[in-house]
Amino acid sequence: MKFLKDLSLSAINAGFVTVLVGYTSSGVIIFQAARTLGASPEEIGSWLLALGIGMAVTSIGLSLRYRMPIATAWSTPGGAMVITAASGLSMADAIGAFIVAGLLMAIAGFSGWFERVMNRIPLSIAAGMLAGILLKFGLDAFASLNTAFPLVFSMLVSYLLARRLIPRYATLVPLILGATIGLVQGNVSFSNVELTLATPVWVTPHFTLDALIGVALPLFVVTMASQNLPGLTVLRASGFNAPASPLLGWTGTATVLLAPLGGFTINLATITAAICTGREAHENPDKRYVAAIAAGIFYLLVGLFGATVGALFSAFPKEFIFAIAGLALLNTIANSLVTALKEESQREPALITFLVTASGVTLFGVGSAFWGMVAGVLALVTLNADSKRPLLKRSATSAKPEAGSPRE
Repeated sequence: MKFLKDLSLSAINAGFVTVLVGYTSSGVIIFQAARTLGASPEEIGSWLLALGIGMAVTSIGLSLRYRMPIATAWSTPGGAMVITAASGLSMADAIGAFIVAGLLMAIAGFSGWFERVMNRIPLSIAAGMLAGILLKFGLDAFASLNTAFPLVFSMLVSYLLARRLIPRYATLVPLILGATIGLVQGNVSFSNVELTLATPVWVTPHFTLDALIGVALPLFVVTMASQNLPGLTVLRASGFNAPASPLLGWTGTATVLLAPLGGFTINLATITAAICTGREAHENPDKRYVAAIAAGIFYLLVGLFGATVGALFSAFPKEFIFAIAGLALLNTIANSLVTALKEESQREPALITFLVTASGVTLFGVGSAFWGMVAGVLALVTLNADSKRPLLKRSATSAKPEAGSPRE
């Protein structure tokens, strides 16, 4: 079996770091969103179970189908939107809205219109947006030196040594070392970790106009603009010319099927996807799909033992999480900047995209990744208005960069 031949420790580690970063950075959003709707502890567990199953099935299935590292996630901005927009709604009303949002995502995918939009985005703009998304993680890693210097500095040194001597395991070594130092220093506490299985709780959906307008439509827009658009960009900027239509269609379908159990959105991952698409997952780009499959398996385990794994992740100091995430993304940030600034005629628009995205600006509930791309495209059109080339139509070569090259 090809998968077993392609299996590697570095890919498994990348999958683990993907899940670690995903849950520690935004897992609290799930708890808050569920509690806003009056969820019981059993229903919160069901939400984690449904999301874990959805992300596992889509990550594993799509990665195997296309042999690309296609990692999926929940919509963090969508969850934040639910916290505010769904206040006062019943759980059944919200579930109905989640189903409608999933249907809209599936239609946007299978109809092909989202694919047509993506095919007209220049690679330099896409790479600038990716670099802007990931910049915060690189900065947080080094800012953690202020509060946990011995831990973070040791992880950084071990990363550089591993990068020089055993590059395939450049993120595994600091992960193990950091966890060991945390245990020795007594900064890791497992006192709140208790082994419990999550159970599914079915909520029959109820469809109302208020929930449709107030939750379903905003959730669809925010997820498409802040998750699926940059998520597909991560793949393409990393050299994987993934087909947008089936990816969006199947993640939307998964949302529809799992919404009654609490799976409020399943969509393409962005930041965590970059961990799976980078060189640390595997030197050979053709074998990086294993990292997304490993992430899917870990997502399933987290879903089954949602509360347990959540407590386990919380046991580690935040500086450890910041450091391992930043180190895992260093190469991807560098390669994205190289790609964004390579072509002189698109350099300034790409830089504008990078800066707007990195600024974190949020307008009308939509995050900076979307507005960074809008700003970059406007700058590109304005600065190159006299060009005879179609500015928003990528050439065949730029649409499919070699995944192992510096254009990664």
